[in-house]
Amino acid sequence: MLGADDKARIRAILVGSIGNLVEWFDFYVYSAFSLYFADAFFPGDDPVAQMLSASGVFALGFFMRPIGAYIFGRIGDGRGRRAALMLSVLLMCAGSLIIAFAPTYATIGSAAPALLLFARLLQGASLGGEYGSSATYLAETATPEKRGFYSSFQYVTMIAGQLLALVVLLVLQNVLLDDHALRAWGWRVPFAIGALLAVVALLMRRDLVETAAFKATRSEKARGSLHALLLHKRETATVVGLTLGGTIAFYVYTTYMQKFLKLSAGLSAAETTWISAGSLLFALLLQPIYGALSDRVGRRPMLIAFGLLGTLFTAPLLTAIQEARSAWTAFTLICVAWLIVSLYTSINAVVKAELFPAAIRVTGVALPYAATVSVFGGSAEYVALWFKAQGHESWFYWYASAAIFVSLAVYATMPETKERMRS
Repeated sequence: MLGADDKARIRAILVGSIGNLVEWFDFYVYSAFSLYFADAFFPGDDPVAQMLSASGVFALGFFMRPIGAYIFGRIGDGRGRRAALMLSVLLMCAGSLIIAFAPTYATIGSAAPALLLFARLLQGASLGGEYGSSATYLAETATPEKRGFYSSFQYVTMIAGQLLALVVLLVLQNVLLDDHALRAWGWRVPFAIGALLAVVALLMRRDLVETAAFKATRSEKARGSLHALLLHKRETATVVGLTLGGTIAFYVYTTYMQKFLKLSAGLSAAETTWISAGSLLFALLLQPIYGALSDRVGRRPMLIAFGLLGTLFTAPLLTAIQEARSAWTAFTLICVAWLIVSLYTSINAVVKAELFPAAIRVTGVALPYAATVSVFGGSAEYVALWFKAQGHESWFYWYASAAIFVSLAVYATMPETKERMRS
């Protein structure tokens, strides 16, 4: 029988997670539907060039994440986790609304891609704040013996947001609209849905209870400041190192995989959507299982396992996926990849939260992570497409493998964090 405290804790984690889901749905709708709106903002006859342009805007959105991480880190550490979580989802709502009603290149010329970029910059800043705020909130709300399990729901909701975006795409593709309608105006629908869901998430987050860890640090000065962060140089460097390989692997099998299956494996648009949706569902189910496992065996062994397996098998798996001519073969191979990548995704947020004290936790989790993701995660799709355009697509496989190897060196030398989290 659950007590009142347990029920309140579970409700707080669910509400925080649902808001995170909405944020990531709004962000990943861009990637899921870019195949349909790329030519509306970037005219031309070469689909790879159009996707490069759309992916470039996607990557530029990531460069706002460190700015958002700093701003919302100051808010989260200074004014509270709840305030940061509410403001971040509000900013995401604004970005989605702009894209939903943005005029195309045919209507306003070069101002159209500029407006699209502005909206993506807003969304990038929002996500920069969301990650650190939600990771901190989940870690501080959970009980110590289940911190890995509860914190894994951050990536459950990140993946669920992408999965929901693909479900919307499948419904529009197969039930409501034809290809012409999707390219003409249907791509606007998910952005409007995302803006509406963001409003719902904002209303839900009004009732979030502030964490005890934040309340205990109210009297401390310089909460969330860069000066305070510089007092934790080793922890900051550890976040950068452990994120590097994992973020590239994550974006390879999420945002990039749909384009990879279509442009490189030669599968149809419908097949790529079904494969992406199915593999994301498989990945979603893995997160709490691996998170609970980390509560038993520790975080470091799982990170080392990801580093070893990722270094050895990323290039062979991507090569096999590229050569797959069956949708079922591609799906199976991607699921195998998720068995490896989930060793990182399920626990990376809680590891970062466990490295820092409460007074600097949101900033410490968010800023070095966002800086690393903006350079390596956000650019992964663009780099992969650039190698493809140059005729050396397989070089990207080795680039990703090398990045994971660098992170492996960090995993092998970093301390275990499961028992380390301080108030």
